[in-house]
Parts: sequence; structure tokens; C-alpha cells
Amino acid sequence: MRYLSQRYTMPYKEVTGILTDIGTEELAHMEMICAIVYQLTCNLTPEELKASGFDKYYVDHTLALWPQAASGAPWTATYFQSKGDPITDLHEDLAAEQKARTTYDNILRLVNDPEVADPIRFLREREIVHYQRFGESLRIVQDRLDCKNFYAFNPEFDIRDMGKCRN
Repeated sequence: MRYLSQRYTMPYKEVTGILTDIGTEELAHMEMICAIVYQLTCNLTPEELKASGFDKYYVDHTLALWPQAASGAPWTATYFQSKGDPITDLHEDLAAEQKARTTYDNILRLVNDPEVADPIRFLREREIVHYQRFGESLRIVQDRLDCKNFYAFNPEFDIRDMGKCRN
């Protein structure tokens, strides 16, 4: 969602395209994770739920998918930023991709089942590609800003003709 939100004010079309592409792909990643979780939980017995520690989740959500961190904190849009400044946003995006890669690394240390590990490896590889694409995007933005001071202005907001929206 972060990337799709950021694309609207991004003044550089090639970076807008990257944000759109990666944002769309991230939605597919969520679908893959949900499918894995569903397949792992759909036939659990009450005894297995208790033994796995999944019983508290089950009480609140049965076996419906409810995005949350391993700590139990539910997903919320407050976990990401869309500041309207391309350098700030792209650094946030780079960090998010690294955090996702690290999470996948940690999952792979715990999982031996190839039906889980193989898709997680694929997702990990995509996070690396996304990180590289955001690095390219940051270079595009920096190349277009004042090379002596990247923070001379915010190209998403401080435009010469403040009365017109960019397309």
C-alpha cells in the first residue's frame, strides 16, 4: 500500500512506474503468504491449535486470515509512511524491503518443508530486486535535484507553478 500511495505525488514518471509495479507485486506477495498460512492451518484440530500456540488467534479469528506480526500486533497502515518527499519515501521503501528480506531469512531458518520454504525463497529474492529498484529510483531523484544540496526543495511539493497539479 505504501508504494501505491507514494506514486501519486512522485514527480518523476519512471519512479512512479516503479512504485506502481512494486506496489502491485507486493499485493501478490500478500496473497502468497495468505495462501501458505491458510494451507498450514485449515485442517488443525483443537489439540493442534493448543499445542502450536495458535489457540489465542483461533479464539479471535477462527481460521480466517487476519494480518498481524508474529508478536500478535495487528497490521495497520501506521506501520508505514508516505511523507510526500521522494528522498524520505524512497529511504523508507529501501528499509522496508530489507526488513522483509530479513523476515524471510528468519522464516527460512525455522522451516524445513519445501512447500513453504520454496515460495518464501522466491519472495525473498523479489525483496532483493525491489531493494535494487528503489536504489535506482533514489538515484533518479537525486540526479534531478540540486547536486550541492539534495534538500534544497521537495520536488513533490515545492514546484515553480504552485497553482497546477502535475500529471
